[in-house]
Parts: sequence; C-alpha cells; structure tokens
Amino acid sequence: MAHTVLVIDDSPDVHRLLDARLRPEGLVMHYALSAEEGLAKSRELRPDLILLDVDLPLVTGFEVCQKLKEDPNLTHVPVIFLTGAAEIHTKVQGFDLGAVDYVTKPFEPAELRARVRAALRTKRYHDLLSARSSVDGLTGVWNRSYFNQRFGEEISAAQRYGRTVSLVMLDLDNFKALNDSFGHPFGDLVLQTVGDILHTQLRTTDAPCRFGGEEFALILSETAEEGAVFTAERVREQIAAAAFRPKDRHVRVTASLGVACSTLFDAPTLSVSKVVTAADDALYAAKREGRDRVCVAKPNRIVAS
Repeated sequence: MAHTVLVIDDSPDVHRLLDARLRPEGLVMHYALSAEEGLAKSRELRPDLILLDVDLPLVTGFEVCQKLKEDPNLTHVPVIFLTGAAEIHTKVQGFDLGAVDYVTKPFEPAELRARVRAALRTKRYHDLLSARSSVDGLTGVWNRSYFNQRFGEEISAAQRYGRTVSLVMLDLDNFKALNDSFGHPFGDLVLQTVGDILHTQLRTTDAPCRFGGEEFALILSETAEEGAVFTAERVREQIAAAAFRPKDRHVRVTASLGVACSTLFDAPTLSVSKVVTAADDALYAAKREGRDRVCVAKPNRIVAS
C-alpha cells in the first residue's frame, strides 16, 4: 500500500516541485496552502508523513507542529520541516516540538527522497512493533490494552475538538453453554470467527477490540449514534448467519450489543468510564430483552434499536 504524504506549504511552486521530486517514490501526495487547511487535512487523512513549511503566513510551522503533536490521533505522524533557513536554533526548536527531520530549500533531490524514505521506514517499524504488542492472539482484533489507550485518545479528541465517537459493546449469548456442550476448541473457533466478521464489517478507521472473554468493544471513530446502530445491526446479523457445525450439529451463535455515543454527555462530563458504562448498560438491556438484539443508550434510558 502506498504511503500518504501531506505537504503544508503556502507556495504552489513548492507543491509542484515536491510532486516532481518525490514521484519516483510512489507516494500518494496531498497538499495544503495554509495552516488551517493543513490541520484539517491532517485530521481527515491521518497521513504517514507531513512535510511542513516553517514560514507559513499568520501561523508558523512551529505552531502547526505543536497542534499536531497535541492531537492524540496525529501525535505519532512524523513531521519533516521544510525551511530556507539553516540556523541551529531554528532546527533545535523544531526537534524540541517533535519533528523528526529538516530539509533545506532549495531541495537536493536525492537527499530529499532519502530523508522521506527514512522517516517513513521509521514509522513503519514503529507501527509494526506497536501492533504486535496490541493484538489479541486468538481473534486477531485489538486487545484490552489497546482499547484503553485508543478509546482514551478518542474521548480526549471529542472533548477538545468536538468530534463524535461511538462505542459498541458486544457479548456472545450463552457462550459458557457452548463451551460446556462442544468444548473449548469450538469456543475458540467461534471467537476467531467473530474476529473475522468484525474485520470485514468495520472500517479501517474503526477499532474492534477483545474486551475480555467473549466480550468485544467496537470503537467507531467519527460516528454518530445512527451510524453506530447501523454497524451494530450489521455485525449482529453476520454473527447470527455464521455456519457452525460442531459434532455434525448445526449451532446458531448470537450476540447482544449495546451502543453509546459520546454526544450523550457534554464535554465537561464526558469520560471513558461514562461511555463504557452507558454502552454496557445497553448491552445488558439487550440480554434482558431476549438476546440477539441491539439496544441504545439514551439520556436516562435504554431503548431497542
């Protein structure tokens, strides 16, 4: 998959030059002419690398870099500063803010490509190491540790930037009885199948996590309640339609799901624990109402979808 690079520079000539110089690298290039546009595109694209001009009008590249590093969804995106100045204090300031490198204008093509490759290579290694320590070994979805970190970041972004995130809690119905009747290898197969379903039904920007045992938590980024309910229903239907035949018997596996959206709370009262509790309460309402269904947390009440 091609890497995505965002260039934030107020000169269209620089955009054209970078496009020509970096074309041999096979990158997907995006461009912004101002700090405001650059920050907006960074949040939309979540690029693999940002090339950032130090001397932007109105807002400096240093200020943009600081805002990028304060955003939990962008803090790990490497930033290379583009500058016409080579003063040591300028470079030190950029490195202190979290930049990984500097490229001095006018660009020397071979050096530019080498520095871009190095930054992308380092990010790829970081992503691989992070992923290996955060994946549940049985199901292939993210683990509880990743959930804690990622959902904390999503809630912080919702508080700071007014973004919307939804959480779906999913629990397999009567899972202990399935284990007791057909054995733990069959239970493992069910969990693996659910992991596969979650990977196919969720977007790459979402995060399916194994919360514990037969319970899963689905973090749906930039998703309001209506979209979360739609996704939850689709996942529920796919699990119910999955074919399981232990000991030559047809077994239907179902799940109960609870949905909670960050918009249930205003910014001062919004927290990870409150959204998790709301989604969990909705999940257990689905259990009480007969299982194999989706319930939604509303202000002071729970309703079926």
